[in-house]
Order: sequence, then C-alpha cells, then structure tokens
Amino acid sequence: MPDTPANASSALPDPLTLPDLHPYQEEVFQAILHSIATGAGHTFTVMFARQMGKNELSARLEAFLLHHFQTRGGTIVKCAPTFHPQIINSRLRLLQTLEHFASSTPASARPKTAHGYIVSLGRARVMFLSAGPQAHVVGATANLLLEVDEAQDINEDKFYKEFRPMAATSNATTVLYGTAWTRDTLLARQSAINIELERRDHVRRHFQYDWSYLAQINPAYARFVQNEIERLGPEHPAIRTQYLLEPIDSATSFFSPSHLAQLQGNHPPEEAPATGPYIAGLDIAGEDEQPTDRASRLANPHRDSTVLTIGRLVEAPLAGTWRVEVVHHQWWTGRDHQTQYLALLDLIRTWGICRIAVDATGIGEALASFLRARLGDSVVEAYKFTRPTKSHLAYNLLSMVNTGRIKLHTRTSEAVDREAWRQYRSAKHTVLPGGFMNFYVDPSDGHDDFLLSLALLAHAASQSTPLSDPAQAVIRPRILYPDENRYGF
Repeated sequence: MPDTPANASSALPDPLTLPDLHPYQEEVFQAILHSIATGAGHTFTVMFARQMGKNELSARLEAFLLHHFQTRGGTIVKCAPTFHPQIINSRLRLLQTLEHFASSTPASARPKTAHGYIVSLGRARVMFLSAGPQAHVVGATANLLLEVDEAQDINEDKFYKEFRPMAATSNATTVLYGTAWTRDTLLARQSAINIELERRDHVRRHFQYDWSYLAQINPAYARFVQNEIERLGPEHPAIRTQYLLEPIDSATSFFSPSHLAQLQGNHPPEEAPATGPYIAGLDIAGEDEQPTDRASRLANPHRDSTVLTIGRLVEAPLAGTWRVEVVHHQWWTGRDHQTQYLALLDLIRTWGICRIAVDATGIGEALASFLRARLGDSVVEAYKFTRPTKSHLAYNLLSMVNTGRIKLHTRTSEAVDREAWRQYRSAKHTVLPGGFMNFYVDPSDGHDDFLLSLALLAHAASQSTPLSDPAQAVIRPRILYPDENRYGF
C-alpha cells in the first residue's frame, strides 16, 4: 500500500454518476481533492448549516477516493463522537452512495464490509472509528484522508493524541466537519487557526456556509428555516449555532437583557384563581425538623425553598398559537414534606391546575410520586433532572422567551417577586459536551428554585398544547438518519 497518493491529480476523472453537488459543496470537494492530489496535507474546517449536505459531501468524497484508489490501495479514517448512531449511519450513507453508480461501473470491484467498521473497494478502504471518551483507536493509519465528523463534539485532547497522528506518515489531508457551538471546541479552535493561515498564504482552508446559501437554491429549505426562526426566535442557541453558524459563549448569562425585557408582561398578578386554564411548575426543596416560613429564607440564605409557579394558558391573536401568563408564585422554606403535600393538593385543586411538572430529582421524588398517585399522570408529570432533561428545559424555556410565549406578571414590591427577578438576572448557563446546556444560579449568588420552577412551568405548557413538539423544539438539533439497520449491521 502506498504511503502517499501524490501525483494522482493527473488522473482524477470523477467516476460518479450521482447528481451534481451544490456549488458550495463543490468548492469544498475540489479543495480537498487538490490537497490530497498534491500531497499538501492541509487541515480543512467545513461548517455547513444543518441539512445542507455535509454528510452527502463526505460520502461522495469517500466514494470517489475508493474508486480512484481501488487498485493502488489506500486508507481513509473517519471518526465521529459516537459509534452508534453516527459512525453506523456514516457507513450506511457511504454504502448507499456506492450503490448509486455500482451498476454503471461493471468492471469495478464491489464494496465489502468487515468487522462492523470497515468498507472496502478493491484495495482501498474506509475505517469508521468512534472518538468517544472510552474508545481505543491508537494504531490505525490514514494515508489518504482523515475525516472528523461533528468535530465540535469531540474532545480536543483525544483528537490530538489518538487521531491526528494517524495522518503523520503520509502527511494526509484532514477534514473537520461540523457546525458552530462554543468558541472552545476542537472545530472552533482549528477554524481560527485556518483563518489566520489563510490571511498569511491566501490558501483557503476554512469553508463556512450558513443556511442562506441553500435557501437561495431550495425554496422549501428556506421556508423551513424561516419557520424555525419564527418558532424559536433568532436568539435561540439552536438557531444561532445550527443555522447561522454563530458560536455562543460556553459560560455566560442565561437570560440576556433582551430576554429579561421579553419576559416582562403587563398583566397583573393573581392571589386567587380567576380565569384558567392554569398550569404549574414545582421545584421541591428539603425539609427542616421544625416548620418555618419564607422569612427564614431571608435569615438563612443558604436554605432552599419549594417554589410553585402558576401560569395561565392564553390563546394568542394568531389562530392556533398560545402563550403562558405567569400569575402567581407560592414560596415555602423549610416545611416538612407532609405539610407541603397537603398544601399542594389544596392549591392544585383550588386553582384547577390541569397540568403540573414536578421536580422529581432526589428529595423531590417521594413528594412527586405522592402527587402523581393522587392526581394521576394526566395532571402530574414527575420530571427527573439529568444532563439531557435539564438541557431540554433550558432550550424550551429560551424558545418560549424568544418568541414571546411566556410572560411574567407586572412587578410588585413583594419579597417573593424580588427574589424571582434576582434569580432570573443572576442565572448562568454552561454549554456541555454533546451540545447539552446546564442553567443555574451560582451558589455564591443564591438559589435557583424560582428559575427551575419557571422552566418546569414552560415544560408543562409545552406538554399541554396541541402545538407541542418537544423532541424537535427543545433539544439541540441532531441529524437522525433513517434505515440505519438496512444492511443488518
């Protein structure tokens, strides 16, 4: 097997009979091929907005190289953050791409698979490897191409220790694909390096195309993204990172000044129910040996509180849309759970709450279970906080704030109102590996019980309306590929 594909540029006719690539895909395709053919060994960063054909481009490139080097031999290594489903789907996509032109090249070898992670054509092959934290991949060699899919989700140390050396012996070209996330990801750091190198030698290494490029070609895609922006708001992290390709800070305020302004409504608070339907979010605190009231929170700021946030579902002027008006907060500090349970049952019945999301994590699990057993699953959702589910709450709350679908009542001078706004202003967020988001109030700044209660209320709203689609609306978009078991791997 040759150590380098140098001097291959004189014989690179495209054997594929697939439809033409879009112009922006073709630019990347040709730049990568030129680097491979000349042995330049460039490292490229490729950022496409979601559903703009990043994976199609990769599969087309792999298929081309397999055909061209099937006699001479060579190895492509492609890695992704997870083996299942990302690596499996990448392999299936390559096989599907090869199927499109297999019948038109009868003299060509037929693709073969081996060991669950190799696709070969003649003497050329692609090795699909996981770049997950527990994966052990040292030893593979990429003498044709090293590809990194969803590079923003891959640990930088792991890449440079285990994958980057695979390109060393042949100075193989490397391509990092992905979308924007934060400024401290592998993809973002390499993009910055590439932009600086371009400034020096005028060789393009960074390719970035936001959603507008495909929108000019595909009206259906344009309508889809415009609807997403309208639904989630232009400041939503999913819109900024996945479609506008704007990185976000990895640790900063959860609510921006514009968010806080959007949160403020002009409806009055309610001390008793008026016109429903009402929904609620409940964040549960621990209990003390002796019952206390919320005044003890002021005397002991380290003590958590149970916070019930009640909102009214209101139809918006546009037919079929809705919003939530927060009308009441109930704030208890230090009460034992039996007392809280009885009081909550009374409040839920008095206000006629039709849906309540309850923090069922840790100390809240028992109380949530009692409420659920008494009132039923249709009224009570026991919500356990994990990294994905709390991220779900964060994205959902931001989407509702961005689009004006949740509003707080007019401010009062009450301590409960002052504490709620203090938490909203103090709230931070941290972007975690895999695109998950954590949101919180730093313990040095106080508590986050009002913040979490508001997020649970927003979640209850998303589960209480016919327009809810939480799987699409609140989780950071990830591509889900159909037919992943088509080949029986």
